[in-house]
Formats: sequence, structure tokens, C-alpha cells
Amino acid sequence: MVTEKKMHIIEKAIELFAEKGFEGTSIRDLATRAEVNVAMVNYYFGTKEGLFQQIVEESTAVTRNRIDEITHDKTLSEIEKVDLIIELYVDRFLAQPDFHKVLQQEMLVTKRGFMHEKVINTFIQNTNNFNSIIEKGIRKKVFKKVDAPLVFATIIGTVNQILKSKKVCNVFTGHAADYDAYKDEQFKKRLITHIKQVIHSHLLNN
Repeated sequence: MVTEKKMHIIEKAIELFAEKGFEGTSIRDLATRAEVNVAMVNYYFGTKEGLFQQIVEESTAVTRNRIDEITHDKTLSEIEKVDLIIELYVDRFLAQPDFHKVLQQEMLVTKRGFMHEKVINTFIQNTNNFNSIIEKGIRKKVFKKVDAPLVFATIIGTVNQILKSKKVCNVFTGHAADYDAYKDEQFKKRLITHIKQVIHSHLLNN
């Protein structure tokens, strides 16, 4: 069971990992940011690696399980499944921008072999599920013959570009640099609509 104090430590850890990276963050830094003592951090997580592992496992599992549900839902058409996956990624990324910056950092390094493999394997599983949706749509002649993995990469890449920084994001919103567009529901809808329009145009046979 995740207590309120434990969740608070996790939230502050994500902030610090996004700001300073895993190596640049110490347990003492985390304790200071979370306004707890080092012993409490060690009690809940054992080590910094244990804390990071729990953060990654819990968050990636939510996305992985939801994509698996969407993929195997027989009540949905292929384009409806694609749309739900687009909405899922935009929702998850904008709701937890700091975490997804940390996740992107982890995909670029191999210092923590177990965690690196876990992140990559989750990405591969999600990609494979997406590919199966696209391939089924192609067989039904609903979709054009497209490169399914690169369609998935287009969705992820577009959202990742938005997450580079709030200042970059606000170039697209027209707001001041200190505006938090990640919490702007209108911008989220705009982003979802844009990605759907691009993907529909690329996928659908007319």
C-alpha cells in the first residue's frame, strides 16, 4: 500500500531526477526536497536504485496494461484503437511530464542494465501491440500499407517534442514562458486532435 508520505517522496524524486538526472541526485538531496529524513527514504525504498525501480515499474505498468486492453478489445475498430492510444499517450505524458523526461533519459543510457532493459522491453511490447492493430487494419483494407513502427514513433515523437520544455511548449501556445501548457485542457485537446488528423490522413484508405 502506498502511503501519502511515500507518494510524496516519489513525487519529489521524479522532480529531482528530471532536473538533475539519476546520477546527479543523492538520497540526501531527495530527503531535503521532500522535507523528510534520510532514514525515512531508506525505510521505504532501501536505496536510490530501489526507489527509481519502483517509480518506473509502477508507471510503465499502467500504460502497458491499458494498451494491452485496447489492443484486445473486440468491440473497437482498428481506428478507434489507434485514437485511444493517441489519447492515452497525450494524457499520460502531459499529466506526468517530469516522469516521462526521466524515462527518456533512461532509454538513452545503459548504466542500470536491469532498468534499461525493463524500459526498452515495455516500449517494445507497446510497439508490438500497436503494430498488430495496424497490420489487422491493413489486412481489412481499412488502412494503407504503412510502416507501423514508424507510425507509432510519430505519435510518441510528437508528444516528446512538446515535453522538451515548458518554454518550447509555449512557442506553440502563444503564452508567456512561465505558463504551464501541460495543464491546459484546451491545448491537450488541440494536441490530440492534431495527432489524430495526421495519423488518420496517413493511415486511412479513402
